Amino acid sequence: MQIITRQVEGRPLTVIIEYPEYNDAAAGLIKRIKGLDVSFSTNAEGKQIKIELPDIYYFENVERKLFIYTEKEVFRFDSKMTELEELTKDTPLVRVSRTCIMNTDHLKEIRQVRNSHLEALLDNGEMLIVSRKYLKDIKNVFGRR
Repeated sequence: MQIITRQVEGRPLTVIIEYPEYNDAAAGLIKRIKGLDVSFSTNAEGKQIKIELPDIYYFENVERKLFIYTEKEVFRFDSKMTELEELTKDTPLVRVSRTCIMNTDHLKEIRQVRNSHLEALLDNGEMLIVSRKYLKDIKNVFGRR
């Protein structure tokens, strides 16, 4: 694989993928790049804010309200978990419990704690409880990389 980069003033970020034949590797790379272009809009203090996928650590549903957690801020997001899952297919976001969807790009480690529970440690120091029911989904995300 050859990677060529160049800065072009006044133009948006553009990715060109050339391949000798369309195969699983090319398809996986295209899906991964498309997944990086996902963003979410929300209102905060009367302003419309756009939050890019790389800035999101996780989504959490608390008392039927959905929140976006970034490294240092929390935003209310008007959506449902099922809608969010549909929007984020082929992205590094994966459901880790009934109430939480995590960005695996910020996952530092998963460890087993007492009583056979699992915890996900994120690179900002946050810890999330991982349900065994969703462990397979996490492994699938890593398999796509």
